[in-house]
Amino acid sequence: MTVGTNRRVLLAARPQGAPRESDFQCVAAEMRPPDDGEFLLRNRYISLDAGFRQWMNEGAGDGYLEAMQLGEPVMGLVLGQVEQSKHPDYAVGDWLMCRSRWEEWSLADGSDYMSKLEVDPELSPSCYLGVLGPTGLTGYFGLRDIGKVQPGETVLISTAAGAVGSVAAQIAKLRGGRVVGMTSTDEKCRWLVDSVGVDAAINYRAEGGLEAGLVEQCPDGVDVFFDNVGGATLDTVMAHLRERARVVLSGALSTYNSSEPVPGPYNMFKLITQRALMQGFMVTDYVEEYPAALAEMAAWLKSGELRNLEDVVVGIENTGPAFCRMFQGGNRGKLVVRLEESA
Repeated sequence: MTVGTNRRVLLAARPQGAPRESDFQCVAAEMRPPDDGEFLLRNRYISLDAGFRQWMNEGAGDGYLEAMQLGEPVMGLVLGQVEQSKHPDYAVGDWLMCRSRWEEWSLADGSDYMSKLEVDPELSPSCYLGVLGPTGLTGYFGLRDIGKVQPGETVLISTAAGAVGSVAAQIAKLRGGRVVGMTSTDEKCRWLVDSVGVDAAINYRAEGGLEAGLVEQCPDGVDVFFDNVGGATLDTVMAHLRERARVVLSGALSTYNSSEPVPGPYNMFKLITQRALMQGFMVTDYVEEYPAALAEMAAWLKSGELRNLEDVVVGIENTGPAFCRMFQGGNRGKLVVRLEESA
């Protein structure tokens, strides 16, 4: 007995450098109903996150996640609803955020990472993968506990037009910072000012590059740098840190597509001379604080102080191409796939 066709996206090849559409394959198979102790999840949204690229490499297991297997569904964060259940802890209709697979349906027994959600009827469910999910919470806790933004301070955000960056920029503004966003085109610079609300934007590919942009937009230096890139970008910014600056290490996009060590940063002595702090973190460090943080952020959303900036793609078959587009800088805000109804 089956419950219908399940389309899933497999890792067809390990990406060499930036991912390509040929690295992914969308296939169909029949989905069986749940056995005792299992439940069937209808996946509604898939979150596309650059950080998962590194676990597509062979031998990439680092104790946090294991390397994805060739010919198996790609792993990622998924938002879905329980459709059928033979598990006492999961009822039909429950919303769950899971570390699961790129597929329309999932069978589960609750042993993987799963979080039940109380979806606010006033908000889009997809918010819980973006601004009210790990994406938004990364910006929230990173700026609160490491950045410690004070009113009037200059806050610099790398990949500010991306998922985490666009939320971090808004939160830095809410905390009173003068926010400068970094991105790759003049068009995205305008979007950052008009839609995200930053005070200024730097096109690091413009004439003079990032160095010239920092001199122009951060003439007195940087108090807080929220970094999603690492490598040469981090090195350049470190030369512009003010005394007692804080560097929040949120991601390392410059390393995800590289099979060799990425050079830099070399300006480490600046941390000494500027008495600066540089610290990394994982959003899962704050699980017990999620409810209070989400309540505050949901209130910001409803009041209009915080915007849910999404780039929505429809259909499981477009998941691989959309993931590739993200590494080409083609998205604005949080990139999610809304799944069509299963056949």
